Amino acid sequence: MTEIKHETVKDVMSEKLIMIDGLTTISNALGIMRKNETSSLVINRRNDSDEYGLLTARDIAKEVVVPDKEPERISAYQVMQKPVLSIRANMNVRYAIRLLLKFDVFRALIIEDDVAIGLVTLEDMLLRYTEIK
Repeated sequence: MTEIKHETVKDVMSEKLIMIDGLTTISNALGIMRKNETSSLVINRRNDSDEYGLLTARDIAKEVVVPDKEPERISAYQVMQKPVLSIRANMNVRYAIRLLLKFDVFRALIIEDDVAIGLVTLEDMLLRYTEIK
């Protein structure tokens, strides 16, 4: 009988987490995305009782580009997803895949000790999970 390795989302996540303030304009957010070669930015919490937000290229396309709004006049908080689906860092990849599918989302924020430490995508988890089986 072969032993199945149980990896956690922390083993699969991307640690490249770009954080911005919710008041950042979409124009500036796009510049940050280009500079860092990423398609998503995490919106910082305003205080300890607040939640993280997530701004993706898809959100910008849907909420700014398609309706032909001016990116320099729209703030990240007006477009972002909040609250964003978050997963404990030590969750098994198999269960994290199920969770993302249940909520029909492509990516989730990874939380450890109440702090965002990374992002994970369904694709990354699926490829890793099928590799270790």
